[in-house]
Amino acid sequence: MGNVVEFAPRERHSTPRRTRRARITMPAGAPLAGLIDSWRLALESADKAPNTIALYMRAARRFVTFLDEQDMPGDVESVAAEHVRAFLVHERQRVTAQQKHENAADDHERDRAGVATARAAHLYLGVWFNWLIAEGERTTVSPVLRADRPNMPTKVRPYLSLDQVSALLDACRGADYEARRDSAIIRVLFDTGMRVSGLCGLRLDDVDLRERRLRIVLKGGAEHWSPIGAKTAQAIDRYLRVRAGHPRAAGPWLWLGLRGRYSKTGVQDMLKLRGEQAGVDGVHPHRFRRSAAHELLAAGADSDAVRRVLGWRSETMVRYYTEELADERARAAHARFSPGDRV
Repeated sequence: MGNVVEFAPRERHSTPRRTRRARITMPAGAPLAGLIDSWRLALESADKAPNTIALYMRAARRFVTFLDEQDMPGDVESVAAEHVRAFLVHERQRVTAQQKHENAADDHERDRAGVATARAAHLYLGVWFNWLIAEGERTTVSPVLRADRPNMPTKVRPYLSLDQVSALLDACRGADYEARRDSAIIRVLFDTGMRVSGLCGLRLDDVDLRERRLRIVLKGGAEHWSPIGAKTAQAIDRYLRVRAGHPRAAGPWLWLGLRGRYSKTGVQDMLKLRGEQAGVDGVHPHRFRRSAAHELLAAGADSDAVRRVLGWRSETMVRYYTEELADERARAAHARFSPGDRV
């Protein structure tokens, strides 16, 4: 057909397919390792105790190292509860194995040490992730869940009874310098339950014998007036009179050793020696803290009064230090108020 025009077939230009780019996995948030120093600065600005900051930093670094070694996410958004759980198990097993290698205590005590370390790590990481959330670095809930906190097996820790404290004071009988100083220190510790750091930090102008109180610096730097009884005030007064003849009497510190300010190690060694002389095992400063709280409750003080006397911010601390002896106080209360005896 002459009127039909044939068209040449359209040439198809082959266009290369769009190259599919390889997906690059980007962290969902900032690397945790890069936020440790920022957290440290925040803790320092909040006047946290240096020892507390050191514990927080150690836990954070160990956690970041663990995530890296286990090929787990190391950015602030991707860390999940299962990663925290794995770390807590790792910490518990690490400490238990270390204690076993060092032949420390028995299996029960080694396990308690492992649980205590994991429990502390849970606390420190919880504080860290709460800070990360408050700073806007993490936009989801904390991966440190309350349900994952390791349960600590209960153990009744020894406390100092009234008879044992009396025996310690008997070991300090005398009018010489060391006798009066040691007697006053024992009475202060048992009367107030203060930390050894607060005890050794006392200055002469922190003593108010007229109002029967001592001004101590609590953990974290806050000041607190701790009440003392009449016998403790008298013991301090007797000590101050012999202290006036000490070669370093012009110094500001209340407690003096041979060369000046009495150190925490000096107090610990003194209590150990007095314990040996009195036949009381395991005497150390922190044992007085639990004993003071227990005796106050046993004498009828309520938990709020105990909290205020010892300078604690919450009643959780009262329960922590005294709950193990609650049964003993209950038995003593029953002996005084027995329903059967009133019939």
